[in-house]
Amino acid sequence: MPPTHILDTDVFSEFLSGKHPITSRIVSTLPGSVCVSVITIDEVLGGWYTLLRRVKSAADAEFAYENLAKSVMAFGKFPIANFDVSAFHRCESLVRLKLNVRKNDLRIAAIALELQAVVVTRNARDFARIPGLTIEDWDA
Repeated sequence: MPPTHILDTDVFSEFLSGKHPITSRIVSTLPGSVCVSVITIDEVLGGWYTLLRRVKSAADAEFAYENLAKSVMAFGKFPIANFDVSAFHRCESLVRLKLNVRKNDLRIAAIALELQAVVVTRNARDFARIPGLTIEDWDA
């Protein structure tokens, strides 16, 4: 069964922090129907790698490595939606529309559109600009 919902990076970060409404909704949803995109993996791990390159103290390194490990373990709980060739071309067509939406959000949207999945986001302002995309806010 293909995933029906894709968590955007902000929602995945909220899940990592254990924020109650989002976490309980994800846990109560049919296993395998909620996924993360490879774009979210890139953004989250890239953020921790950037922080690790800048650490100045043992405590900062411990914090960053602990959260890097926590993120990797959390990703293992979800199927991963890839940014394949069809999503790449869909993203290019969205870029040409000049929607004033960040590139990685367009990539997540393109994956969702190709999979006919819903993007779970708190960023309705940007994602709502994308034609044909269905979004839900599980934080409400």
